[in-house]
Amino acid sequence: MRHEVAPIPTELKLRKSARCLDVTFADGLNASLSAEYLRIHSPSAEVTGHSAGPGKLVTGKETVGIERIEPVGRYAVRIVFDDGHDTGLYSWRVLHELCRDQKEKWQQYLDRLAAAGHARTVPQ
Repeated sequence: MRHEVAPIPTELKLRKSARCLDVTFADGLNASLSAEYLRIHSPSAEVTGHSAGPGKLVTGKETVGIERIEPVGRYAVRIVFDDGHDTGLYSWRVLHELCRDQKEKWQQYLDRLAAAGHARTVPQ
């Protein structure tokens, strides 16, 4: 059985004032991920749930920021958000997927919000 090696980030740049994390991978993939996007897609049990499926719909995170990022071994980072959430470990594989599928994942989130009767409140 062949085990696929997770892509390795070559740069993680936290831009606190812009509330985003810029990620660049060795395979050339790069993206700017908003704090809101990272927060609503946290790989924590609180967000993903404890069973298969889309996980919990997280709302009201339009103005969330990132306090800091902390390395976890050589395979992940912990993102500490300013709303107190800090339990998700973003492995390189998870971060790569969030970068690669950002457009689709964001649209799925907007669709789930609409279906649940929620609207995003974009700060001025």
